[in-house]
Amino acid sequence: MKPRKQVARETKQLFRLCLRNGRVDEDRVRLVVHRILESRHRGYLTMLKGLLRLLSTECERHTADIQSATPLPFDLRERVQASLTTIYGPGLAWSFAQNTVLIGGIRIKVGNDVYDSSVRFALVDLARSFGIQNEFAVGT
Repeated sequence: MKPRKQVARETKQLFRLCLRNGRVDEDRVRLVVHRILESRHRGYLTMLKGLLRLLSTECERHTADIQSATPLPFDLRERVQASLTTIYGPGLAWSFAQNTVLIGGIRIKVGNDVYDSSVRFALVDLARSFGIQNEFAVGT
């Protein structure tokens, strides 16, 4: 069995092979996965799991998940898209969804970054400031 560090290093190299111009290329991913499955060398299942994790993380970095309590008007959607494009650059995939649990406001998630200006978040934050934990749940 290969040492974990060596498998992790090889997995990162394989991930880099899946990129073209800094973006994930589906054809390259298929080719890399096919080659890994053909080779069946030691640690190949661990490599595939690691590669899947790296690819998922990379896809999340280029996806903007925007939730609001009510459907956003077209002009507001365009302003949100323009602002996020300024911050993260072009090429983001957009996902707009209605989430009534938010009560009001908007919640944006891009990769690990979360911007939450919802009423629900404000209420939960207020409850925490009074020392109330897990007892204050709005629509969970």
